[in-house]
Amino acid sequence: MAETLKRVLSPGRAAGPREDTAAEVGPPLLLLGGPGSGKTALLFAAALEAAGEGRGPVLFLTRRPPQSLPRRTPAALDPLRLQKIRFQYPPSTQDLLQLLCSAHEARGPAPFLLLLDGLEEYLAQDAEPQEAAHLAALLLDTAAHFSHQVGPGRGCGLIVALQTQEEGDSGDALQLSLLQRYFPAQCWLQPVAPGPGPRCFRACLEPGGLGPRAEWSVAFQPDGEMTIAPWPPPAGDSSSNEASGSGGQPGAVV
Repeated sequence: MAETLKRVLSPGRAAGPREDTAAEVGPPLLLLGGPGSGKTALLFAAALEAAGEGRGPVLFLTRRPPQSLPRRTPAALDPLRLQKIRFQYPPSTQDLLQLLCSAHEARGPAPFLLLLDGLEEYLAQDAEPQEAAHLAALLLDTAAHFSHQVGPGRGCGLIVALQTQEEGDSGDALQLSLLQRYFPAQCWLQPVAPGPGPRCFRACLEPGGLGPRAEWSVAFQPDGEMTIAPWPPPAGDSSSNEASGSGGQPGAVV
């Protein structure tokens, strides 16, 4: 689902009903970032973007309702898109597993995009590597089941958001390495220019072998407005110095 996220991050590429989305499902994507990096906002923006494609509903799983909508975007103001997003709030790992295992019993049209926010909260209840592998495999199986339901040539995409720590222990690194085997496509959100004012991040999208890496600057204003611009920033932007030593590679996310 790198293409859906790419449209969210690329101003001027907003989705409407599309004829070429059948080939865009792509590999499952892992959205990575530290606390407060905007993962939920981007995940919700991806849900709104996908809902505007006219292919069917979007299933959004999270432990709690989103606190706010992305501000000042046409998608966030479109009530028809919001109606196509089905929110479910499994409060525990066991509830999430039960929901995924019973997906074949769900009534109504199958979703063509499955989103999970806050994977780390579910994994925290049982941090053993085999449990992370079990949950990841079940998410992929559920997306595959939905793909079978929506019909040949369409498919159901999968995007999962995972919070990472700046200084993770060896267990966190092992868990992330394991999850990356299940999610070939990844998007990192890395902080730049810390301090007062907008919260700024560098978004690095690795589409999982379906194209070159792409990068953007994502900023969140105090009122919650999300603004996106190409990376690197224009000359003279103070945030450009923050990433000058990265050598073009994503920094550590664990």
